[in-house]
Amino acid sequence: MLKLNPRYPSNKDKNAFWLQLIGTAEMFPLERRIFHSISLGFIVIMCIYIPYNFYAGLYIASISALIFAVMFVQQYYNSRVNGVPHSNALVGLSGIIILGFNYFTNSGINGSTDVIWPASLLLVFAISPYKQHLWWLLIYVFGFLIIHTIEYYHPELIQHPFSAGKGQFIDRITAFPLPVILIYIIIKFIRQRYDKERMELEKSNIEKNKLMSIISHDLRAPLTNIQNYLELLNDNEIDSADRPRLEKSLLKSTNSAMDMLSNLLHWSKSQMDGLNVHLVEVELITVLHSTLELEKIIALKKNITLNNTIPAALAIVADVDMLQLVVRNLVSNAIKFTPEGGTIDVTAIVEGETCEISVTDNGKGIDDDRQDRIFSMKSEPSYGTNNEKGVGLGLVLCKEFIERQGGTISFKSTSGGGSSFFIVLPLAVVKD
Repeated sequence: MLKLNPRYPSNKDKNAFWLQLIGTAEMFPLERRIFHSISLGFIVIMCIYIPYNFYAGLYIASISALIFAVMFVQQYYNSRVNGVPHSNALVGLSGIIILGFNYFTNSGINGSTDVIWPASLLLVFAISPYKQHLWWLLIYVFGFLIIHTIEYYHPELIQHPFSAGKGQFIDRITAFPLPVILIYIIIKFIRQRYDKERMELEKSNIEKNKLMSIISHDLRAPLTNIQNYLELLNDNEIDSADRPRLEKSLLKSTNSAMDMLSNLLHWSKSQMDGLNVHLVEVELITVLHSTLELEKIIALKKNITLNNTIPAALAIVADVDMLQLVVRNLVSNAIKFTPEGGTIDVTAIVEGETCEISVTDNGKGIDDDRQDRIFSMKSEPSYGTNNEKGVGLGLVLCKEFIERQGGTISFKSTSGGGSSFFIVLPLAVVKD
């Protein structure tokens, strides 16, 4: 059932309300969203035309408007609420039939039907796939020629509900807004979608450039180090005293590159394949136990204490692989930016019908000027307390994966005072 939620920030009320009425790009293809927009506008217009035409004595026009309104209400409800695609054939053919009938009952070529005819065809073009456009063009042109030919040879079939002069003037003036408003809605919606998709394409290109920059810079360095080390090893030019230091530095550089490459591959897959989300009810501590145990071993190398206080039997709805990757990224970041001897706490609490998972450290924190970009591709890489390299991609991946699961991710941080990251996911339904 279509539900409208009025509780949105004031500057987003209209946009959020409208999106709920027509649906989002994730819910419906462009033709369906255009149809929803046109239907709503058309229904509003018909609510004005029905009583006005009836009051003006144009009873056939009033009935035609009522039929159009009922049809669009039914088609909109089926499409937006029930998820059943609108019928292009019903909309297109009913337009020809109703306009044709209205043509003969509303003064024929001297009436206002011909003003509406092109707008009706534009409506069909907007809501139907491209492969049908030629057929609809031929059908409408053929129908137009037929009714005008019939009038030419049988003018007695035409009814004249109003007199020339004032009546004709009122008919044209009242009919003109309908196609104009319809054209406005169609063109405006298509233009908005074009501008939005163009901006998304530009944003995508910026992100791809960022990724290429990361790959070219951050992968070249460790590979070059490995190459240099192997060359020195092959030439027997490594001093035995320097060898442990070089190997430790090389291992650190390689591990950083592997973390970055792993995140990069996951993110690229999510972008190219439209990563599938498999939500299941799981026990949180069971899912995260192996991940946290592995991170605890890594933390010990910096003498960092990793505390896990997730309650037993706390069940949530999540994608296991995605959740593990996100928590691994957050804890790994906490280890990087926490000094030796520091502490990291991983906790989980119940908040209403959700579970809040937090990863808190007493490390170096996030600089104030970086906090507004921390979840975006614009975030610049930073260095950990032992000069570990961050790539700025992990948190982008975390945000995307959590939101794909219907959750949220946020943080609080003070420069020099540590950071806390919060994941909110729905609780599993408790069965009696």
